[in-house]
Amino acid sequence: MALISDGRFIDDVWRRLAEEEALPKSGKVIVSLARLDHAIEVHGPGVDLGVIAPNTTDPAALADALPKLGLVSIVFPAFADGRGFSLARLLRRAGFAGELRASGRLLADQYAHALGCGFDTVEIPDDIEARQDETQWRAARDAHARTYQRGYVAPGSILDARRKAAAQ
Repeated sequence: MALISDGRFIDDVWRRLAEEEALPKSGKVIVSLARLDHAIEVHGPGVDLGVIAPNTTDPAALADALPKLGLVSIVFPAFADGRGFSLARLLRRAGFAGELRASGRLLADQYAHALGCGFDTVEIPDDIEARQDETQWRAARDAHARTYQRGYVAPGSILDARRKAAAQ
């Protein structure tokens, strides 16, 4: 899997744990939503916790855990399933300030929207990486100077720019 940040492929510093794998004493680890409560109870001070959550997750199910998490990875099972974008916005509105990762079947054409919804990184499968190289992801990131959402990618939104122009 390739990890994209700021339009570039980067190394992943987080490690996804298998369901039966014990929680390590140190490092950055990602656990499943089913293991999250237990991982929070037993994790030591040297462990940074992340969770991988389906795009159908109720944000309220993560609310208590958000201050303890360094990463939330939202699964996109198909490029046409946009529920993960909504979940990302809701988590950012709830105050989550850690890394927000889109994981799964996203395409470069969706990258600017993912950033606008609050995602920091995108993890894509090898078959998509083979078809869409770093240049395409960077071009997609730079395709729009402004977004409809406020505050995540560019300062101000398209609506803010229109209001400013009308006032002048």
